[in-house]
Amino acid sequence: MHNIPDKLELPKNHTKMLPSSISSPKLELKPFPDNLKYAYLGDNETLPVIISSALTLDQEEKLVKVLRDHSKAIGWTLADLKGLSPTLCSHKITLERDAKPKRDPQRRLNPPMMKVV
Repeated sequence: MHNIPDKLELPKNHTKMLPSSISSPKLELKPFPDNLKYAYLGDNETLPVIISSALTLDQEEKLVKVLRDHSKAIGWTLADLKGLSPTLCSHKITLERDAKPKRDPQRRLNPPMMKVV
């Protein structure tokens, strides 16, 4: 029999997370289709937001100005979400010692069910 404790405690993280307005997160930006692009609300290409590339220069400037004015409403990190503890958002899946994670193959659906899905 494997010894699995009845109660698991989340590790206490003593490092305080800083909001993105103080310390900008390092994000991995992905390429977009031609109709989307990044706009940056912070200095030195920090605090990215995704906008339409079909906007005129004037529309884009107005949108970025409004987003900058209300940037506290956008959450780039967990520390930006006011009133939400980071320990609530993080979890750990405990496995048995020698267990290896496994992904099952996708299951096939019968043709009538595929139309519904």
